[in-house]
Amino acid sequence: MIFSELISDLQTELKKNMPQIRFLLKKNPGMGYTRIVEIGKEVGKKYKIKLIVNFPKEGRIEEFEMYGKRDLSLIVDYERKRFPIDREIIKEKATEMLGDVQTQDAYMYENKEGVRVFTKNWKIDILPHSVHIWTEFDERVTAFCNWLMENAYQMKKIE
Repeated sequence: MIFSELISDLQTELKKNMPQIRFLLKKNPGMGYTRIVEIGKEVGKKYKIKLIVNFPKEGRIEEFEMYGKRDLSLIVDYERKRFPIDREIIKEKATEMLGDVQTQDAYMYENKEGVRVFTKNWKIDILPHSVHIWTEFDERVTAFCNWLMENAYQMKKIE
């Protein structure tokens, strides 16, 4: 459940800081984005990960109600090059939990490995050191990310 807690904390902090964020975005978009990134990093520290809030498409930074609900990168451990479980298990679990998705091996070079889970509208890039979620976190995506954090990244709930 660590992913659920993480995004809940992130959403709470972003909401708490929304007046400042909106002011900064209006005054200086670069400063506004920097503040959003700082909040993500502060929340991530609590979980011992680097959390990055992304805005991959133009105009998304103005969609304030979606902050922390899509397009996140979680960097768990830059040194890690292999998963602690077989990639096939990750692919099977993605299909089981997310339904009609495609999976493929990705980033397979320099003794590294990765998995991409995708539909025509979104994708999740899963690397041994990080996960990049390029979609909205609905119930299924959240449940899958919780499973990933526990199994592919061996992260436990922080007490």
